[in-house]
Amino acid sequence: MSNLDQTSNSKGGLRVGVQRFGRFLSGMVMPNMGAFIAWGLITAMFIKTGWFPNATIEQLVGPMITYLLPLLIGYTGGTMVHGTRGGVVGAIMTIGVIVGTDIPMFLGAMIAGPFGAWVIKKFDKSIEGKIRAGFEMLVNNFSAGIIGGILAIFALLGIGPAVEAISKVLSAGVQGLMNLGLLPLVNLIIEPGKVLFLNNAINHGILTPIATDQARELGKSVLYMLESNPGPGLGILLAYCFFGRGMARSSAPGAVVIHFFGGIHEIYFPYILMRPILILAAIAGGVAGTLTFMLTGAGLVSAPSPGSIIAYFLLTPKGGYIPMLAGVIVAAVVSFLIASLLLKTGKQKEEDLEEASSRMKDMKSQGNTANVTITADNHEAKRAADIATSVASKAKADVKKIVFSCDAGMGSSAMGASILRKKMKTEGIDVAVTNTAISEIPQDADVVITQKTLTDRARSVAPNAEHISIDNFLKSPEYDALVERLK
Repeated sequence: MSNLDQTSNSKGGLRVGVQRFGRFLSGMVMPNMGAFIAWGLITAMFIKTGWFPNATIEQLVGPMITYLLPLLIGYTGGTMVHGTRGGVVGAIMTIGVIVGTDIPMFLGAMIAGPFGAWVIKKFDKSIEGKIRAGFEMLVNNFSAGIIGGILAIFALLGIGPAVEAISKVLSAGVQGLMNLGLLPLVNLIIEPGKVLFLNNAINHGILTPIATDQARELGKSVLYMLESNPGPGLGILLAYCFFGRGMARSSAPGAVVIHFFGGIHEIYFPYILMRPILILAAIAGGVAGTLTFMLTGAGLVSAPSPGSIIAYFLLTPKGGYIPMLAGVIVAAVVSFLIASLLLKTGKQKEEDLEEASSRMKDMKSQGNTANVTITADNHEAKRAADIATSVASKAKADVKKIVFSCDAGMGSSAMGASILRKKMKTEGIDVAVTNTAISEIPQDADVVITQKTLTDRARSVAPNAEHISIDNFLKSPEYDALVERLK
């Protein structure tokens, strides 16, 4: 390894490793979030304590959480490692984990899916170029079946019981914190972790699996609300609306709408990075909100994704709206009061927001790719090379679909697509603008827009599209240039 690589790796450290791990977990869960919500809504409406109790429809609840959701996670994790073939073997191995336990096997699926795909990937590589012509289908089908069957048995006898034991320990730990009234202290870790983009590892790796098991037994879980509570971020953004300065103050109202109603929490991270001491407001708001949730008996029936107040209303069980709103409001008020005090007593620079946004982008991109240190001298040269790569522009008549893409295809890419879509509409340009995860970029995409750290991955998925690299989904000169080109 070169000295440059060693330097970049040492800078990444533990945070980057956890961040990448969290992104991998998120990549397995986020594409299937619709299935989680479907299960949550069916549970909220049709179980015995739901809005419209129905014994026939209630029969869907058990099989969905026991089989459907873990299999979807296992299949998705397998496809991330080795395409459809990896997804199939990953799903076969996941069923072994499911049968070997009596609790929902989300953690087991997150292990079995990628591991099964990795095994078949290694096998495929070992026999590459060694199969006689005409026997390819026979070898491919039987190798997947045999290896998948062996892995399913291994998962049934080994991985399933081990993961079940781990899950029970974690659940007991969380329950112990709840019994002692200490659960709000978890926000001491969650709120700073969100700003450092470690929330995926915390939320999808630990909280969601345990919360789903609780929701199966109790009909709701407060654990769904620890990381997703929009209250702390709302309070900070409202404080900037009243006591901020310059660009930070003028942009805060729009950020409030995107955060609170759109559920995209990363919109408020630059406002904290601009004044790092505001993390105290986020922590205090999170602790106060969780404490209120616990005291009032609040809970959701499924994971809210994104963490929007709209999602909270849709996933709150019957009779739980007042406790839910109380926790969100208390978190927002506490966060607002502390953030307002810190903003009024500290110095603020008008240019800090753009600098903080750039810092946030750099932190987020560290989890996407290997870190390579680029000196100030060659930064402009690299930027010129990126632009030159995108110069192979498609003709105006050939551009019918523009796709924004990021890791999950829901957060930053959705914001970018919304901004460009409005610009296109204003100019009367009839071009479809959508957003998607990088792994799901459609082959009929004419232009693909990604952050520059993700462009190489996007090219490998959609090699025939024109690729545009940007620095910031919220504000990029490439948007105006593209609009001008397509007028």
